[in-house]
Parts: sequence; C-alpha cells; structure tokens
Amino acid sequence: MSDNTYQPPKVWEWKKNGGGAFANINRPISGATHEKDLPVGSHPLQLYSLGTPNGQKVTIMLEELLALGVTGAEYDAWLIRIGEGDQFSSGFVDVNPNSKIPALRDYSTNPPTRVFESGSILLYLAEKFGHFLPKDPAGRTETLNWLFWLQGAAPFLGGGFGHFYNYAPVKIEYAIDRFTMEAKRLFDVLDKQLARGRYVAGEEYTIADMAIWPWFGCVALGSVYNAAEFLDAEKYTNVQRWAKDVANRHAVKRGRIVNRTSGELNEQLHERHAASDFDTNTEDKRQA
Repeated sequence: MSDNTYQPPKVWEWKKNGGGAFANINRPISGATHEKDLPVGSHPLQLYSLGTPNGQKVTIMLEELLALGVTGAEYDAWLIRIGEGDQFSSGFVDVNPNSKIPALRDYSTNPPTRVFESGSILLYLAEKFGHFLPKDPAGRTETLNWLFWLQGAAPFLGGGFGHFYNYAPVKIEYAIDRFTMEAKRLFDVLDKQLARGRYVAGEEYTIADMAIWPWFGCVALGSVYNAAEFLDAEKYTNVQRWAKDVANRHAVKRGRIVNRTSGELNEQLHERHAASDFDTNTEDKRQA
C-alpha cells in the first residue's frame, strides 16, 4: 500500500480503456447508446433481466406467487445481456432510465406501468397480489425495514467487497480489507436478526427474504464470489440455517435459474415464457 503514488487530478477524466471486468460497459453518462425496441410476450408481466442476485429477487418472487396459484403473476422473462450493453437500448432505457436490471413492465394496467429497481419491483408485486408482505402495520414495517436494509447493504457486498475481491484487475489490500470488514459486519447484523426467528422479519417468509437471500444467502453458501471460506461464513450459523432453508424452496430453485447464463447447463434457463420451459428449455436440453 505504501508504494501507491497515485494522486487524484483536480478534475477527473474518463479513461475508456480503464481495465477491469466491466470496462466495456461502464461509463459516466446515462441514456441509450442504440435504438432497439424490447420484445413483448403474451403475459401481462414483462420482465427484462439477467440472473444476477438482483435479477433473482424478482424471478423468485414471481415463482413464489405462481406456486400459490396466483395466475396473474404469469410472466415473460427476457434476457438482457449486460456484458453486451443490452441495458443501453432505447427500449430498455424507456423502462429503466438507470439502465440496470431488472426492469418490469405491467401491461395489465392502462397505460402500462413501468417498475424499476429490484426492491421497488418486489414491493409492487407484493402490493398488487397481496402476498409476502404482512398486512398488520408492525409486520409490514419490519419487513420493509429489512427490504431497505438490503438495498443499502448490497452495494457494499457487491460493488464493494465483490468487486475488489473477485473482479478488480489488481488486488488492493486496503480496498479488500475495507469492504471485507463491512461485509462481515453486515453478516453479523443479519445473523443476530435471524437468531430471533425463522425468517428475516420474523416467522413469516416475506419479500425481505427474497431480496436478501440471493446476496447474503448465496455468498454464505459459496455460490457467489467463491468467498465463503474467505469470509468465514460458517461462523454465521443462523445465516447458514436460513440460507439452506430458503434454498430448498421449490420456487426459489426455479426462480434462481431464470435468465441465468453461467454455471451448470441444467441451471440455466435463458428465457422463461411458460412454466413448461423449466422442463424443456434449460441449456442442457437445448444443447443436447
């Protein structure tokens, strides 16, 4: 660390070839880079996403609703390849001006409703269909406390720890130590909360669990960043118990593979347009 002689200039300038895993898509400006309409399928709910932790939140929610028999939650999930810049198309920017997945358009309303930011989508669906958000004020507030906790915590775990530990082109001790400390503090917060009940907001499974599990649950189980050993995740025994419990839910097993483009081929369903796609269109079957 003592050998780092970098000094910030008075005015920062964008270096397009700055290196790193996302150098080809990162930029300091917003808006569309090309004209392209988004496809629209047969269902009222049209999801444009990728199977990252943020994308998984919404597909898990939709599959949980369908598991309850909520037919209005049928959806088309279109693949947005963020590495290729699909999120900068004019159609996608029209749904989400922030150019981040996931983005949802609900055609059951007139005019259609756009919903962006994963936490907002979870809340929208919970209120629209009346599930996974407690009706009583205390339970609702506690659930929202943890939903917004995740929205604030995920950037430290992902863009902070995950980036510098897993993606950065150079290993910077200060950055890794800084964000590891914060990641472990957040795991400790979650572990202590889960000592109080089966699920994050209490004994009821809610949108708080659906939001938090793809990040903290999957990191704890070693399926994100391959960092469970580094973080000593086994010590967070309540998180481990909860993470495994949620992972075993049928709807979670389905939702976590939608729009996924990495991992085992049988756990990749690039697009989902019908429930039968889980049986016929995973990549192992498509490539057979």
